[in-house]
Amino acid sequence: MLENRLVGIKSREIYEAPAATILHAAHKELENLVLDRELAHYKEMISLKYAELVYYGLWYSSLKEALDGFVKASQKYVTGTIKMKLSKGNCIIAGRKSPYGLYKKELSTYGKDDTFNQKLAEGFIKLWGMPHQR
Repeated sequence: MLENRLVGIKSREIYEAPAATILHAAHKELENLVLDRELAHYKEMISLKYAELVYYGLWYSSLKEALDGFVKASQKYVTGTIKMKLSKGNCIIAGRKSPYGLYKKELSTYGKDDTFNQKLAEGFIKLWGMPHQR
């Protein structure tokens, strides 16, 4: 990778951390399963700053301490099991399960067994789209 160092120098670096890469992918998949949309989106933004602070050696800064609180709260329900297939430098998610998973098949499919009343969407769409009508 081409890296932007703290002192402004660009350098070419090679990092190999296969175990960390696998754990990170599994953890991210658990987050995808249990975090609601708004928390997941905000955590993505926070994680960039958090990583930057750690990279810059600001482990004990007041901002990192404050972000620690956010990260800790965001991880409250991040637990479960992730099955992965590892092959030729790739890790592919093969299954996921959590007691706090927000995915509900009966609400998110359009088959005969779904329990979501599609007629409810019409009112929501009209209301949500109101500010965008001219």
